[in-house]
Amino acid sequence: MSPWKETVADVWAHIYGFIQCVGAILWSLVLLQVEYFDLLFPKRKSFRGETILITGGASGIGRLMALKFAAYENTTIIIWDLNEGAMKAVAREVEGIGARVFTYKVDVSKRERVYEVAKQMRKDVGKSVSVLVNNAGIVAGKPFLEGDDAYSLKTMEVNVIAHFWTIKAFLPAMVEANHGHIITVASTAGLVGVDGLADYCTSKAAAISFHEGIRTEVRRLKRPGIRMTLVNPYFIDTGMFTGAKTKAPILLPILQPEYVATSIIDAAEKNRNLLNLPRYTYILMVTNGVPALVRDFIYDFMGIGENMADFKQTRTKSLKEQ
Repeated sequence: MSPWKETVADVWAHIYGFIQCVGAILWSLVLLQVEYFDLLFPKRKSFRGETILITGGASGIGRLMALKFAAYENTTIIIWDLNEGAMKAVAREVEGIGARVFTYKVDVSKRERVYEVAKQMRKDVGKSVSVLVNNAGIVAGKPFLEGDDAYSLKTMEVNVIAHFWTIKAFLPAMVEANHGHIITVASTAGLVGVDGLADYCTSKAAAISFHEGIRTEVRRLKRPGIRMTLVNPYFIDTGMFTGAKTKAPILLPILQPEYVATSIIDAAEKNRNLLNLPRYTYILMVTNGVPALVRDFIYDFMGIGENMADFKQTRTKSLKEQ
């Protein structure tokens, strides 16, 4: 190709990238308008009488969701976690609100354990799970080349492959009853690449794709009574991302757990398909379609590449779910 043709091609590539960037911004604004329209004209449902399972429900937003769901009349709350002491504490709180509660020590990455406890629950609880919250997650927070192989594998197993087993264990009863709700707590890290979070980003991107795949399967089965909500929060101040920082606290604040838990319940009540927190992160849903140069500009502006510089890992030797 002649030099002048290469120059023309480069110029066109930059123009095309700019057009895509503008389109991405406009589309994110459309998503925001849809969200606020939804807030103005809400159609809420109640979780009264539901049987709700929350994985990783002993701490963080899992615990807060358990307490908020417990406030609905006649609900049954089921908590899966590895921290038995924390589960007992949450169970006392849930019982104090007036809901039934069951706790099970489960490593959600262990397929046979998931199936075993699911079978036991049918005897203990007497009802099928009607609301599944896939919330358990872990993070290493190291540059990939410095990370531990076993922990990278565990990250994939807990953050996404575990969803395979919980969905397979509990979705059939929802399909039979044409009733249920599945909430996937993914992350904005599943929409972008973040330095120091390569394995975590991969696991959350996979969780997003799996959620969408299951949603389309449920739609094909013509089960309108089963709803699904995908949640993509930014860093949450639960201790899981201790030391993570934000360059743009107005656009991308470190989120408070109470706000996140309340927003998730609110989105589920409205049968929302998607919830990104904070709202500005809707733009990340479309940035993958623009050239890398434009994406890098957006990421640098938001400080996405600097988030993990002061991260402090809090995982235990037992790879406990957080």
